[in-house]
Amino acid sequence: MRQNRILFTLLLLLAWPGFTFAFEPAKPNVLFIAVDDLNDWVGCLGAQGGHGQVKTPHIDALAKRGLLFSNAHCQSPLCNPSRTSLLFGRHPSSTGVYGLTPGPRSAPSLEKATSLTQAFLKDGYQTMVCGKIYHDGSILQKDRLKECAIWGPAVGMPRPAKPFTATPGKHPAMDWGPFPEDDSAQADWKTASWACERLAEKTEKPFFLGAGFRLPHVPCYASQKWFDLYPLEKLQLPAVLENDREDTPKFSWYLHWKLPEPRLSWLKQADQWKPLVRAYLASISFMDSQVGRLLEALEKSGQKENTLVVLWSDHGWHLGEKGISGKNSLWERSTRVPMIIAGPGIKPGVCAQPVQLLDLFPTLVEFCRLNKVQGLEGHSLVPLLKNPGVKWQWPAITTHNQGNHAIRSERYRYIHYADGSEELYDHCEDANEWFNLALKPEYRKILGEHRAWLPKVDLPPVPGSAHRVLTWDGKTAVWEGKAIDWKELED
Repeated sequence: MRQNRILFTLLLLLAWPGFTFAFEPAKPNVLFIAVDDLNDWVGCLGAQGGHGQVKTPHIDALAKRGLLFSNAHCQSPLCNPSRTSLLFGRHPSSTGVYGLTPGPRSAPSLEKATSLTQAFLKDGYQTMVCGKIYHDGSILQKDRLKECAIWGPAVGMPRPAKPFTATPGKHPAMDWGPFPEDDSAQADWKTASWACERLAEKTEKPFFLGAGFRLPHVPCYASQKWFDLYPLEKLQLPAVLENDREDTPKFSWYLHWKLPEPRLSWLKQADQWKPLVRAYLASISFMDSQVGRLLEALEKSGQKENTLVVLWSDHGWHLGEKGISGKNSLWERSTRVPMIIAGPGIKPGVCAQPVQLLDLFPTLVEFCRLNKVQGLEGHSLVPLLKNPGVKWQWPAITTHNQGNHAIRSERYRYIHYADGSEELYDHCEDANEWFNLALKPEYRKILGEHRAWLPKVDLPPVPGSAHRVLTWDGKTAVWEGKAIDWKELED
């Protein structure tokens, strides 16, 4: 009888208007995994493109237990502006951060803005980062503790005594080959080890742990066993179309005018196309093994059931498509990235809606019940985490320097360059983006629909911007401080 009275009283309380419990479930931990220069060459994206031979069992396993966003895109095809956009929740066109320098706090709009790690820090989380989360050197040493409580090692990549490849310009990062012999010498191994140690520790607070892996960023080094996964004689090269750039605007060349990353023409001439692709794939598989170490450590910690795992890459990477290698373009290969969210209450599946790295900040604020952060320009993905098929009304927007923007809807990619030239690709019919439809009159309406999403705020570069910065005054394109002469175009 006493149990019945207690149950009856509880039911009355639940029915009482305005009644709430005096406690709430524990806030989830967050394991935030960043990968540098990883395009869509992961196994779980194989049905939607990618590379058919890539081996990424650990990332694939994470995707199976979470929501895989198969149409996710970066906000900039360059490290510093991409990470600044994600970590501060603003479009590059809203901040003027376009180059590799300066860091985010040099932008007037971000000087007092709340960063993602600060949002967790202010809400009582134990905040920790290691490896490459913020772009290297973008947060000054004296300001680090304002952004995050604990900073682990951000180890640089090991280098052999002599480079494997003599690329044009002889840039030290433009190299690839089997090195080092032992995986434990790799920067990503050391990053994973530090993060695994943190996962093994007990804390009274919920934690935010960011682990940033450097590979497959060049130099693409991995030990021989990872190269052995991809025999050179059986290697599949990415699909390319001869003369693919004939229907692209002249201005499209300006976005990657003079770079250390070699053109496809040089890779073919030097017989380095296959070796680069092989090294990129080997680097991916090694990096995936380090993701596996993190996920195993999370399992052993006993905290898996209350930990949200977020995996993302800062931008893609060309390996011959459109005649180039590297990033710095507004095409699919440069903007599409793996993005996975797995954890408590998230139903496994695949979401094909166009989403952005910019959306991660408001998503984590809502999912982890953080205090509201002002000025975020992305959109919370929580509705898609609950129902991946729900109607999503926003495209993904990528910017590379002032005036150059890509609008990615579910079906189309639209590109607008600073001089007004355009590209349009239908991904249902042309996933390789070989046929520019922008000049065809029957696509006038679709062009107009996509133009409507171009950023209304489009700031010039912040003072001090340098490295891969392009400006246009209506007459002259200036690349890294020097006026572009079309006659100097490299094949």
